Amino acid sequence: MKQLTLNVPDKNYPFFMELVKQLDFIKVSEPGKKKAIKEKQALQKNIEQGLKEVALAKKGKLKATSLNDFLNEL
Repeated sequence: MKQLTLNVPDKNYPFFMELVKQLDFIKVSEPGKKKAIKEKQALQKNIEQGLKEVALAKKGKLKATSLNDFLNEL
C-alpha cells in the first residue's frame, strides 16, 4: 500500500474528506485525531486517579498535603 500526503485548503477540507470517504479502496487516517484520543484517555485516567486519592484522603487512608504546603512547593 502506498501512502500519500496532501495539503488541502481549510475551506475545502470537509468536501474533500467526504469525497475521499466514498472511495472504498482508500483508508483515511487522521494522525491528529489519534493523538487527541490518546491525550483524552490519559487525562481521563489522571482525573480518575485523583478522585480515588481524594476519596482515600477523606477516609484518612492517605495523607493529604495542605493547600499552603502545595503552593509553597511551587
